Amino acid sequence: MTQAPDPTAPLTPSGNLRRRRVINAFVELGANASALLAVGALGVVIASVVVRGAKALSIDFVTKSPPLFGGPGGGIAPAIVGTALLATVATAIAMPIAVLVAVYLTEFAGPRTARPIRLALDLLNGLPTVVVGLFVFGLLVAGHHQSGIAGSVALAIIMLPLIARASQEMLLLVPDHLREAADALGVSRWRTVVGVVLPAALGGIVTGTLLAVARAAGETAPLIFTSSIYSNQMTFNIFGNALPNIPVSIFQLSEQPDPAGYARAWGAALVLLIFILVTNIGARALLARSRAKMTR
Repeated sequence: MTQAPDPTAPLTPSGNLRRRRVINAFVELGANASALLAVGALGVVIASVVVRGAKALSIDFVTKSPPLFGGPGGGIAPAIVGTALLATVATAIAMPIAVLVAVYLTEFAGPRTARPIRLALDLLNGLPTVVVGLFVFGLLVAGHHQSGIAGSVALAIIMLPLIARASQEMLLLVPDHLREAADALGVSRWRTVVGVVLPAALGGIVTGTLLAVARAAGETAPLIFTSSIYSNQMTFNIFGNALPNIPVSIFQLSEQPDPAGYARAWGAALVLLIFILVTNIGARALLARSRAKMTR
């Protein structure tokens, strides 16, 4: 008959304590090594782009058009303007829809309705962008012609789940006592959302939108299907023809047997990298500020 343990006895390490400590140290070492490897890979990419792209970067590079027949000189100003237009129109399409979806999920939908919508957003977020580009090609380009609006629609589809999920998380962070106070005053549900909930979460929604813009600005596959056959001239007609853009310009320049084109490709990559880094850093700072305001 075994003796029952004494509850008043002092705690002593069991026989497998050393094994657990070894496994814990091994797991911590693997996690730290993986993190360092990821940061190191990012550092190598950034260093390569900066070293090779800095040689081409200048005022003329970001303010002038590329030469008509290749060769040295020129810049990527039409591609910069085209990328800005594509991202702006895509944001104007995706942001209202995404915010409305997030408001419905957090304020109106029941659990049985919200679950499949969240699943659909997650699946859309994980969908390969080349599939999105092919879908928009069949929807808006096949039988017509490439255009800036087709490229913006493709980027908007990519941005929508990112903005919706980020907005949903920020709406969930809005304190419930704000909603309860509005209910106590007899305010209708939709006016509570518009006048109380959305203003409180506005900083986080803008942050999620900036992160989505940073991702969409570097997408190449959708734009190859929808906005890649263009002239390297400055244009603002987003409905007429395809717009020059930085991702497709990098792809095209890298495929040409022209050393000057390679240099412009690295310079364009550096411009795009700077935009993405600045946008991500600004979004993180804005998110931290928004969370600090909501937790006061």
